[in-house]
Amino acid sequence: MKINTTRQSLLDALLVVSRAVSARAALQALSGILITADGEARLRATDMELGLEVGLEGELEGGGSVVLPGRLLVEVVRSLPDGPVSVALREAERDIELSAGSSRFHLRTLPADDFPRFPEAEGDPAELPAAPLRDTINRVARAASRDEARPVLTGVLVTVEGEEMTMVATDSYRLAVKTTKLETSVGERLEANVPARALRELARLIEAGGEDFLRVWLTRNQAIFRVGPTSLSSRLIDGQFPNHQQLLPESYEHEVKLPRTEFLEVTRRVSQLAQRNAALRLSFSDGELVVSAETPDLGDAREALPAPYSGELLEIGFNPEFVRDGLESIDADEVILKLISPLRPGLLEPAGADDFSYLVMPIRLNV
Repeated sequence: MKINTTRQSLLDALLVVSRAVSARAALQALSGILITADGEARLRATDMELGLEVGLEGELEGGGSVVLPGRLLVEVVRSLPDGPVSVALREAERDIELSAGSSRFHLRTLPADDFPRFPEAEGDPAELPAAPLRDTINRVARAASRDEARPVLTGVLVTVEGEEMTMVATDSYRLAVKTTKLETSVGERLEANVPARALRELARLIEAGGEDFLRVWLTRNQAIFRVGPTSLSSRLIDGQFPNHQQLLPESYEHEVKLPRTEFLEVTRRVSQLAQRNAALRLSFSDGELVVSAETPDLGDAREALPAPYSGELLEIGFNPEFVRDGLESIDADEVILKLISPLRPGLLEPAGADDFSYLVMPIRLNV
C-alpha cells in the first residue's frame, strides 16, 4: 500500500479524525488512526463513543490498511515541509514510511485487527439542512450536562417531525429549547438523544464543509451523519429524557425587555468579580436594573442600565456563566427576561420570536 498526496491534504484529514482519538484508551488501537486504501484512501478514528471518518485525496498504489499512533502521526505530518508526501506500508518492517522532500520517518504500526468496526449506514437517509442544524446545535448544546453521573443529561434530545426540528438540552440547572422551521418535510419522525460532544463536532464539520445538506441514518443505538466526504458516527444515549414542557412555568410575574448586547457586555464585565461560586445579582427597581457581584476577598462590581420595570424591588441571583451562555445563544437585538420570584427560575427569550427558550435556576442570595 502506498498513498501519494500532499502534506496539507494529509494534515487536514488528520486534524479532523484526530478529534476522535482516545486519550486514555485501554485498547491500544483506540489511540491510533486507521488508514485504509481500497479504491480510495480513508482515515478513521474512534474512542468507542464517537467515530470520525474522512476521505483523503491522492493517488493509490496497491491496497491495505494500517493503524498508526494518532497523536504522533499528527505532529509528524504537521512538521513536514509543504509539498508532496508519500505514505508507504513496509510489511516486513511492520511500519510505514512517511516521505516528504528529504525527510523520512518510519512509524511503527499498531494491531489493525483490534481496531473497532464502524457502524454501517443502512436504508435511506434523512436529509437535513446543514446551516440551521449547525446554528441550533451551537445555541442548545452548551446547556447539556458534563456530569457522567447522569448520562441522559449529557445529550441533546433531537426531534425532527414534518417541517420542524426541536433540540432540548438541560443539566438540571438550566434548560435550552430551540425549535427550527425546515423548508421541506423530512418524512418519517426522528427522535434521538445524541451526546452533546458529538453534536458539537458535527457543527464543526458543517462549518468547515460548506455543504447545504447533510444525511442522517439512525439505528437502535447509533447515529451516522455524513457531511460531504466526512462521516461522524455516535452512540445514542439510553434513558428517559426529561419532559421539558413540564419544566417551563406556565406564567410569569414580570417581563423585562433589555438590549441584548448591552446586557451581555454588562454581565461579562461584572462577572469578573463573581468567582468561587459567587452569584451574579440582578436588582430590579423602577426603571432600572443593577447588575452586581461580590467575591469577599477579591472585591465587588456593580453597573446599572435602564430597564422598563415597575413594582417592588426584586433581587435574584444566577450563575454568571449560565446567564452569559443564554445571552450569547440568543440571536436578536433585544431579549425578554421573565421572572416570578427570587426563588423561581428565570427565562430568557428573544424579543419578537418564540423559537428559543433558555430557563435558568436561581441561586439563593445572602441578604
